[in-house]
Amino acid sequence: MALGRRGRDRTIDYWPGFVDALSTLLLVFIFLLSVFMITQFFLTQEMSGKDTVLQRLQSQIRQLTELLSLERAASQGAEGELSTLRASLAATEAERDRLRGQIATAPGAPDPSREQALSREVDMQRDAAARALSQVELLNQQIAALRRQMAALEEALNVSEKRDQESQAKIADLGRRLNVALAQRVQELSRFRSEFFGRLREILGNRPDVRIVGDRFVFQSEIFFDRGSATLRPEALAALDPLASAILELEKKIPPDINWALRVDGHTDNRPISTPQFPSNWELSAARAIAVVQYLIAKGVQPQHLIAAGFGEYQPLDSGTTDDALSRNRRIELKLTER
Repeated sequence: MALGRRGRDRTIDYWPGFVDALSTLLLVFIFLLSVFMITQFFLTQEMSGKDTVLQRLQSQIRQLTELLSLERAASQGAEGELSTLRASLAATEAERDRLRGQIATAPGAPDPSREQALSREVDMQRDAAARALSQVELLNQQIAALRRQMAALEEALNVSEKRDQESQAKIADLGRRLNVALAQRVQELSRFRSEFFGRLREILGNRPDVRIVGDRFVFQSEIFFDRGSATLRPEALAALDPLASAILELEKKIPPDINWALRVDGHTDNRPISTPQFPSNWELSAARAIAVVQYLIAKGVQPQHLIAAGFGEYQPLDSGTTDDALSRNRRIELKLTER
């Protein structure tokens, strides 16, 4: 009976490995998608700032255009008034000349007061014309200044648009390089994962209580813990010490710029537990994962390269209710992954 049970334990279940492989691909895709969304967020923020500057410059150009139109209208009005004054001055001078001719040909002495009145009127017309001419000159100067200001704003707008195009090109290039770097890091981590798994296979040999499911090493909980306990058994050290040595070797090989971690997952069967120490299987599975992590840290493994996770009874390998099925579900899993 024991030989038959051991034979069943050695049967490799490919379906969980396939599911884990798909999960890993999905996680990588989600990570790349998150990076893309972050890049798009910063691009949107920068583009929003650029749009605000462009809108402000365009608003200033519209205001200057309206002001220029008003100045042109005022200049045209002043020029019309100047033309009217010039015509009036010409008519007054003609009237003066005509009256002077009449006075010169009329008998008797000329009338000095009338001639002086005509001279004053002519002078007044000339002064009004001079003032109008001065106003037209001032308006022309203001129009020239507005045109220079509009030219400067248009140049600034062109420079801003050029910088915006350059920024978009740089961001697109950065995104491409980031994707290439991420792909390289994933390939490197996959290579080290393969080396690590090969090393663990050498260390563990063909133990019947240790299985490989997909990209994970699966240890039966009974190797490390008594039933309902999260305290490591003395017999567990024989399995954990070689594991710690393999992780220490891995830390020396993987470059520091690769964010990796060994995830230790605790799993239980679906039989409920309710003790003061472990109110549910969540606490029990998490406490067991933490106990393994703490022992590895005590052996010199860097804490930043370890993750402890508890899954309770909610990730079973076997949906059966037999003792063998429940035993398969009580396990500790090791998985090399990204942080």
